[in-house]
Amino acid sequence: MISLKRFLDMQSGPQVVELEPEELLATTKDCYRSVLLAVGKSAVEGCPAVGAELESNLQGLERHISTDLTPEEMTKTKEQIETKLFEWGQHTAEHLKAKADEVKELLLALARTAESVGDRDQCYTNQFKGLTSRLETIVNLDDLTLIRASLVERLTELKNSVDQMTRDSQRLVAQLRAEVSTYETRLRTVEHLILKDDLTGVENRRSIEERIQFNISHCQSFCIAMIDLNDFKLINDAHGHLAGDDLLRQFARELQVNTRSASDIVGRWGGDEFLVLLSCDVAGASLHTERIRDWVFGKYTIQCGQRGLTANVYMDASIGLAPWTPGETMQQLIAKADAAMYQDKQKPRVPHPTLRTA
Repeated sequence: MISLKRFLDMQSGPQVVELEPEELLATTKDCYRSVLLAVGKSAVEGCPAVGAELESNLQGLERHISTDLTPEEMTKTKEQIETKLFEWGQHTAEHLKAKADEVKELLLALARTAESVGDRDQCYTNQFKGLTSRLETIVNLDDLTLIRASLVERLTELKNSVDQMTRDSQRLVAQLRAEVSTYETRLRTVEHLILKDDLTGVENRRSIEERIQFNISHCQSFCIAMIDLNDFKLINDAHGHLAGDDLLRQFARELQVNTRSASDIVGRWGGDEFLVLLSCDVAGASLHTERIRDWVFGKYTIQCGQRGLTANVYMDASIGLAPWTPGETMQQLIAKADAAMYQDKQKPRVPHPTLRTA
């Protein structure tokens, strides 16, 4: 609804319509949320290894920006966004530096190998030049006995040079094989680390997405369960981020212990969100999510990081279960699980008692 004055003003000519303060605030917040989502998406595209967590954090902040948010809350949200962007910048710089160092080390190894080959070849080049010069002097000899003795000596030098080249080549090949084997092992280790979440040790978002895409391309039946820890921010606020990190690690281990089979995958989607890929139909997946509720949710003893202090906390989570249907994209499947998870989050829950720090 618009006022009669605004309607008449609109009919009087092509003028710029001024929004009411409430409409302006709502439009501003909509733009604010859109920018947060765009920044998170760009971070993932620019550097997937560290961008997923920023995207998840920004999505969480975007969901908290409502139309009735107070200016003080908006200021606090702004400070949180600045902190997340600063942390992401630091993590990205560290990640890129680590990758650059790996490349530099590989290039230095190749340079050392090329240098050793060049030195060896130069050494033998000098030897053969000397041998050629000595063979040329035989032409000037008139005594057949001297010629024969000189030839025998030169042939011995040639044989010794060839034998030395063979030994050096074998040693160089063995050295190269050892170096290649070492770097193959290191590359496998790096590849393994790239697919693991640094904090919890479970699969990271990139690994989960690759497995989902693999199942879709091979038309395999599977479901995903999106799990979001309820009130996780309260743990960080009450006991500190180190305690929150400890809780995430313990929660991830419990999820892995209670996973049905080796074909299922537990991964950290970002922030306090986890995703479990279940290689079964929706009936089997529902039974598994109930098992998670019974065995994973509950009391945890966490390290607060201050002189060995611990705290007992109750952890609950919301679960969104979604089966994959043929023809569905990964993005559609994730959106379906995310919607189911938020629907579960709206259900009333029995509040747990707050336990003291021990």
